[in-house]
Amino acid sequence: MIQFLTLVSFALGVGLLYAGYIIFHQFTYWKRRKMLHLTPTPLFGNTAPLFFRTNAFSTHFQKLYNNFPGARYFGAFDNKTPAILIKDPDLVREICIKNFDSFSDHDAFITEDMDPVIFRNLFNLEGEYWRRMRNLLTPSFTASRMKLMFELIAECSNDFVQYFLDNPEVASSFDAKDAFSRYTGDVIGTAAFGIKVNSMKDRNNEFYRHGISATSFKLIDFIRFQLMIIFPKLMRWAGFTFLPNATDRFLKNIITETVKVRQEKGIVRQDMIHLLMLAMDKKDNSQKVTIDDIIGQAFFFFLAGFDASSSAMSFLCHQLAANPDVQNKLREAIIYQVNKDNGKISYNSLVQIKYLDMVINETLRMYPSAPFTNRVCVKEYDFSPPMEGYPNLHVEKGTQIFLPIYAYHRDPKYFPCPDKFDPERFSESNKSSINPYMYQPFGIGPRQCIGNRFALMVVKIGITDILRFTIQFTEKSRHPIDDYDTTSFPMNRKNGFWLKFEELKKSN
Repeated sequence: MIQFLTLVSFALGVGLLYAGYIIFHQFTYWKRRKMLHLTPTPLFGNTAPLFFRTNAFSTHFQKLYNNFPGARYFGAFDNKTPAILIKDPDLVREICIKNFDSFSDHDAFITEDMDPVIFRNLFNLEGEYWRRMRNLLTPSFTASRMKLMFELIAECSNDFVQYFLDNPEVASSFDAKDAFSRYTGDVIGTAAFGIKVNSMKDRNNEFYRHGISATSFKLIDFIRFQLMIIFPKLMRWAGFTFLPNATDRFLKNIITETVKVRQEKGIVRQDMIHLLMLAMDKKDNSQKVTIDDIIGQAFFFFLAGFDASSSAMSFLCHQLAANPDVQNKLREAIIYQVNKDNGKISYNSLVQIKYLDMVINETLRMYPSAPFTNRVCVKEYDFSPPMEGYPNLHVEKGTQIFLPIYAYHRDPKYFPCPDKFDPERFSESNKSSINPYMYQPFGIGPRQCIGNRFALMVVKIGITDILRFTIQFTEKSRHPIDDYDTTSFPMNRKNGFWLKFEELKKSN
């Protein structure tokens, strides 16, 4: 008993000493460098509201960004790691483009110790591994590949709209986020895995259920994730995975089976999995790809496509309901192009509908799917002073760089009246006035989202079909949007996007 108490006391003492060291480090790091900085919360740094889920990512980083008016950047802490929040567009360019080699990595949200398979997704990868995988995947998202996938996506969109035409009682009041998640889930199923699903009809299908499981972040998931960060090898030994275990098994099984069937039957689909399979068969070791690589990439494609695209469509349709003049103008632009193309929309048609681009761009300005991103300093670097009266800053390897995208998009210095939904910002005559480093709905530079062309096509096809209806608010609708979900990284809202679709009256 005495030995046990001695051991516990020793462990507590070591823990307190380590906590004391972290707190000392947090409170002296920026002071020793005579650098402009935020005061950290002990142990949690300047991200405690995210840990305790009291703030959404978007609004939390906007609050941080609004500190120190006139500064180009300032110091902060991400838990125990030094971080620099960037406010200046020229510095964004310097970090993300001009001197990319010094800031080429993201801060990985999944480590190899936590989950060696899901770890392999493109966002997570670093250095030469990332460059190789990025080069392998880039051909999957060219315009020519998008054209090949157009009909598959259009079929999902037609099924989606037809369900509302056949079920007007559902169309009279529904949660758009749930509905659009079903549409984007069907798209990912057919475009990436060759699985035909109609989730509006088959509402409890396995593909949709596991999609929701993968993108939901309930309290139990948050606790599991934190334990995996603190005790990665122990949690892995105990059988825990980044995704809930049933969803992890489903995703890995379905991808493995997809690859196996394609290999055995010689099936060729011009998609990301096909390119990775070609690389897997190469004998050149420098390009060798494993089934785990394919699963890792497919996971991220699944995650981003299922959640981010559906959120973008939800915000967009909410704003169309709130701004019927914009909705009518967009519908007229779509009808004009459809009539011009003999009544059938095509991939090339979508490119011609400039007002659709304007509406989507403004939606992504107000509600970027990733409200925040980061970089990690991989080579020591020097920043000029953040403002007059401060010294240059020597940025150490491992320092995090905060890029608060939502805050950039809502800064009146770059976007006047930022809370107003105004697609005219992106008209041909106005868009040249937008600072390209302060508008980055898909990131910027070599780390820009590789699937942005695909995501935009999914949204565009869906919206052109949906505007067969008028989009209206219901009694459950709440405007303006001020209830951002604190449990989700992609922008979402807590209380749903309640809308009504009413079929347009056909003119005689």
